[in-house]
Amino acid sequence: MQDFVKRLKERYPKGTKVRLLGMEDIQAPPGGTLGTVMFVDDIGTIHVRWENGSSLGLVWGEDSFEEVRSENQ
Repeated sequence: MQDFVKRLKERYPKGTKVRLLGMEDIQAPPGGTLGTVMFVDDIGTIHVRWENGSSLGLVWGEDSFEEVRSENQ
């Protein structure tokens, strides 16, 4: 588990842009909402500040999202 969380922290550092594709949570932002990773905690939840003001975390393997890369990457 520690290796998995370490890889998530490396893959989604603070400032990474993501787009929500789907989440089974009544408080979830709508699909397509953009957000910025704030941090990945020690159990692997990816904490995101969503453009709608929400800060609901993503759970790897449960929630559907994608990294948004800038055109110059």
